[in-house]
Amino acid sequence: MTAVHLPGTPVVERGELISTNPAGGQEVGRFPVAGPAEVGQALTRARATADWWAALGHAGRRQYLLKWRSLLASRIDELAGLCHAEGGKPVADATIEIVSAIEHVDWAARNARRVLGPRRVRSRMLVAEFSAHLEYQPYGVVGVIGPWNYPVLTPLGSMAYALAAGNVVVFKPSEYTPAIGQWLVDTFTELVGGRPVLQVVHGLGDTGAALCLAGVGKIAFTGSPVTARKVMAECAQTLTPVLLEAGGKDAMIVDSDADLDAAAESCVWGAFTNAGQTCIGIERVYAVAEVHDAFVTKVVERAQRLSVGADGEIGPITMPSQVEVIRRHIDDALARGGKALLGGPEAVQPPFVSPTVLVDVPEDSDAVRYETFGPTLVINKVRDVDEAVERANALPYGLGGSVFGRRRAMATARRLRSGMTAVNSTLSFAGMSTLPFGGVGESGFGRVHGDDGLREFGRAKAITRRRAPSPMPAMTFERTPAQVARIVRAVKLLYRGR
Repeated sequence: MTAVHLPGTPVVERGELISTNPAGGQEVGRFPVAGPAEVGQALTRARATADWWAALGHAGRRQYLLKWRSLLASRIDELAGLCHAEGGKPVADATIEIVSAIEHVDWAARNARRVLGPRRVRSRMLVAEFSAHLEYQPYGVVGVIGPWNYPVLTPLGSMAYALAAGNVVVFKPSEYTPAIGQWLVDTFTELVGGRPVLQVVHGLGDTGAALCLAGVGKIAFTGSPVTARKVMAECAQTLTPVLLEAGGKDAMIVDSDADLDAAAESCVWGAFTNAGQTCIGIERVYAVAEVHDAFVTKVVERAQRLSVGADGEIGPITMPSQVEVIRRHIDDALARGGKALLGGPEAVQPPFVSPTVLVDVPEDSDAVRYETFGPTLVINKVRDVDEAVERANALPYGLGGSVFGRRRAMATARRLRSGMTAVNSTLSFAGMSTLPFGGVGESGFGRVHGDDGLREFGRAKAITRRRAPSPMPAMTFERTPAQVARIVRAVKLLYRGR
């Protein structure tokens, strides 16, 4: 009996990964599947070229990365079209994603020397005879395992920074978006004369596992908490360091003095862009009682105007199995007493899900506790900001979040247990190349973007250099009792209470 595969479902036939559009099922491409042997071969090629790439120095790598940035900018329409064809993402959404990715490539290339280059560090009085030096050296080969929901921005948030830091990269794109991953690698390879500085390996989860075990210097992973645990377990076998971004259940808080029109507009964008398939998407809103009803009305008015379809503002659900998760969360919310003011069970029409706005949903429901990853939004009423913060922080996730208000907005943002928070906007930190991006708790650890993101892809190397004889020799067996006594007197003098 021939197996029936839903459009968009990755299929492996005769050693090839077949990618199809999730809405119409059109084939986008076929790519050879990499097993452990092929992953090992990619790693061997990477190691052979790692010295060349590292030896270019920051100036040489910057030149190549800026050329790649310019190529991406000149071919943005082509890449956005590919994102639409393979993942179903609306072209406008794909375009904005690529624009953000280009910004990150530019920033990483221009700032790697400042952040990672050799520099002097101040010495301390008791070791003044030594000068202190710090630099960040590349890991060599970095493995990047990318997601399907933002198949350009998210991988480049690791790859561009890893390359700028002097590493070569082996990239395993999601099996749902292999064509996009191949395109990114091919365009960079053109610029470096065919050298395997950035390589791609295709396949399902076992290909990712093989990359974790291949002996790379570090793994950067983006995906679900379940898969993040598997990646971490595989990497633990070889003590390979990992950077994990594992999704979230981000909350938005609407205070009593918020601009409700601006809050509603941002909320609809944060919840429904990319059909809700956004790790930092707004899935929960806690609105203070005195503005709750007015805010809900404004959200529903805006959300119901969104078009749904292959060429609509809300495209298909890229991963077919996620449709049932979305359906289950809606059903559970309603069964527990929640109300659908927009959408509901009838909104689920595979491969599409129309925007759904739920209210009065219990905090122990699946729609509140677990990542839905679809165009579904829960808005619950709270007594005040303190209760909103308490509910927002109640889950083990901690990726992003949002606060709308005036007087207490910044203070409230600091209280949210999350890696990032936007004040009077949503998702804005993702495009801010100067700021680190990452989560806490079950949303993972480590950071991409910004100075911290560059440092993730370099080993801190500390060097001390003697520049004078030791006036108070401590680290030698030649020290005398008198010298030890002098050291003790100096410490007491330096650190006496003041």
